[in-house]
Amino acid sequence: MTRLPLTAAIALAVAAPSVFAQTAPTVDSDAKTLDQVIVTGTRVSDRTVAESLSPIDIITPEALTATGTTELATALARALPSLNFPRPALTDGTSAIRPAQLRGLSPDQVLVLVNGKRRHTSSLLNLNGTIGRGSAPVDLNTIPVSAIARVEVLRDGASAQYGSDAIAGVINVVLKGAEQGGSLSATVGQYSAGDGEQAQLAGDNTFDLGGRGFLNVAAQVGTQDRTNRARPFAGTPGPTQPTLGQKAFVIGDPEVDFGAVSVNAEFDITDAVTAYAFSAISNRDITSFAFFRAPNNPTQNILSIYPDGFLPEINNVSRDRSIVAGVRGVTANDFKWDVSFNHGYNNLEFFTRNTLNASLGPTSPTSFYDGALETTQNILNADFSKALDWGLAYPVTLAFGAELRNEKWNQSPGEFGSYAQVDLTKPGGAQGFGGFAPSVSGQYDRDSWAAYLDLEADLTDRFSAGAAVRFEDFDDFGNQTSGKLSARYAFSDAVALRGTVSSGFRAPSLAQQHFQTVSTVFLAGFPDPFEIRTFPASSAVAQAFGAEPLKPEESLSYSLGLVLQPVDALYVTIDAYQIDVDDRIVLSSNLTGTAVRTLLESQGIFGVNGGRYFTNAVDTRSRGVDVVGSYRFALDGGSLDLTSGYNYSKTEITRVAPNPPELSANGLSLERIDRTERGRIEEGFPRSKFLASATWDFASWGFNVGATRYGSVTTRPSNPANDQTFDAKWLLDASATYKLDRWAFTLGADNLLNEYPDENSFANSTNGQFPYSNLSPFGFNGAFVYGRMTYTW
Repeated sequence: MTRLPLTAAIALAVAAPSVFAQTAPTVDSDAKTLDQVIVTGTRVSDRTVAESLSPIDIITPEALTATGTTELATALARALPSLNFPRPALTDGTSAIRPAQLRGLSPDQVLVLVNGKRRHTSSLLNLNGTIGRGSAPVDLNTIPVSAIARVEVLRDGASAQYGSDAIAGVINVVLKGAEQGGSLSATVGQYSAGDGEQAQLAGDNTFDLGGRGFLNVAAQVGTQDRTNRARPFAGTPGPTQPTLGQKAFVIGDPEVDFGAVSVNAEFDITDAVTAYAFSAISNRDITSFAFFRAPNNPTQNILSIYPDGFLPEINNVSRDRSIVAGVRGVTANDFKWDVSFNHGYNNLEFFTRNTLNASLGPTSPTSFYDGALETTQNILNADFSKALDWGLAYPVTLAFGAELRNEKWNQSPGEFGSYAQVDLTKPGGAQGFGGFAPSVSGQYDRDSWAAYLDLEADLTDRFSAGAAVRFEDFDDFGNQTSGKLSARYAFSDAVALRGTVSSGFRAPSLAQQHFQTVSTVFLAGFPDPFEIRTFPASSAVAQAFGAEPLKPEESLSYSLGLVLQPVDALYVTIDAYQIDVDDRIVLSSNLTGTAVRTLLESQGIFGVNGGRYFTNAVDTRSRGVDVVGSYRFALDGGSLDLTSGYNYSKTEITRVAPNPPELSANGLSLERIDRTERGRIEEGFPRSKFLASATWDFASWGFNVGATRYGSVTTRPSNPANDQTFDAKWLLDASATYKLDRWAFTLGADNLLNEYPDENSFANSTNGQFPYSNLSPFGFNGAFVYGRMTYTW
């Protein structure tokens, strides 16, 4: 009898094409996740998951480590159906720092918090043909998994509560704290193709501070070898192409050496005042690859340096730092206060190796320092709350506060040879990734301030409601006000209805406003890569292309959900949503052609095939449903936990701004937003994703099996004849753990059945060399087998 509701919920999720979901919260072995007190999306001090007015998921550390991955973003993608985290290759810095998207929206439309405090973004802009093209989101993989107590994912618009960026939702990483003890684990693994070897050592420990606080220290270090799924050249030989049958490219995951450490501490100064601080430091050294340069290519190679051609290597060194320090307390009349300072910093250096600058001739160096991107965030927060007795069934929680924020973004130049163009008949700069010239470099900053007011209450035993409003003012584009209304009504202990209406916004990032560079871009249907330059919308060249000053994105979100708890161990939710985004910031199409090149040369820019710029030219609407289910069987000597989740999300472009006349004048005939970019926004991610997992703990053994179905994705090249849809795929993960006293030994496999995505058609494969699409939501590496040994105290 108890199995039927969960089975029915899963069947409903699979059968209905408009039913869309998020994974169930993972049930912890010691306490039900439904009773977990949450800190995301509410300022009520004792609100639980089951009582939340908005849909929220709790991802436990057991769920994060249930696979062989060492990356937080990959682990979250395995646990959340509405999170998409593809693994693109040959995309410059994006191959190293990959973006994740929630509910099919842009990666920078998700707000990331750590212990409830805003996390700084990466300094990288994703520029090439990937999901999140044009975005500069948070790099989730800078946070060590060993430091995490849980991850709370709010699947609802929350700009009125947290400010800019919280359009698609909020990911709040809660660090380990007062729990005593620690662990140490070692993990090794390799793909079944024989490459991509990985090794990681991770651990954490909590120290008691004399009964008045705690100090948790966590760290992880590791290494990852590259993978390669490229195939030999099978096209028509020519001076700009590899030799027939030559395997010239490296296409897959990059080489990575990484290390991270996290500290989380609290100390009670008095019984009413607590000081706290947490910090994370991460270093990653990442090497990916660019396009092969053929030996006889007259503009890209110098035979005396590379008689057999060369494959440039793009080396990124990411240094990420964050620290939050504050004091919180409560007054004699139960007035709670929290004052904190938040500093975040990301520095990303670029090097190009195994390369040359063709314009320098035979004396060209073969490696270059290309420059760096840098983001800095400083925030001062003051938050206050109090429970007020207004004669209702329960107290009303009043919360208000203010925020001062300073953001900086720097683009620093590389060495002379990395960007120089001495011979104007040949392209300048390092082949593969050209350096940043002083003329495109700069330092930029802005200040903003915000104030918010939040009310939430249980108005009766069955009815809860909340309202929030936030005003935010930026000195570079003006101010914005956001609001949110939410409510929940419990018909009984088993059935509740909840819903929200919220407005939101996202300010254009400093990187989107000021970034400039030249990128090597492959355009389908053309045998050679193009050199495309990105211009700020405010620049003279972008203005000549019809660019307009950037303004904030604005959103309006609706959600309506049903919460079902028919029996103690069963939890099912169904949440439908609609998110309208106006003036969405996107990167324009790659504007190319003879007339474009003539225009660029008139501006003193030679050897570049085209240009692009950021624009608010698009409105979108995303509609979907999240279905969640979890059930626990209590067994003699153990337990069996079942979880399932399904997400269906459809994004459509509802408006494209009229093409500026500048793109039709002077011999031009171009689209600012072409069919390729439209297809990427609407069909470049799976519209559906289904997860189901079972965890059986019995005596000294633990077994975990998970199945994931990724829906189809579609690529739309410039030539409609080459449109291609890649079919849905099922992946199976499995692991077994043997526990002996404090030791645990795990053997597992991700993608156990060695599933690969559908292959590109020959027209989309760069002469047969690129067998798989970068849009694949699970990558294209095949099965990964791993072993892990853990000691816990």
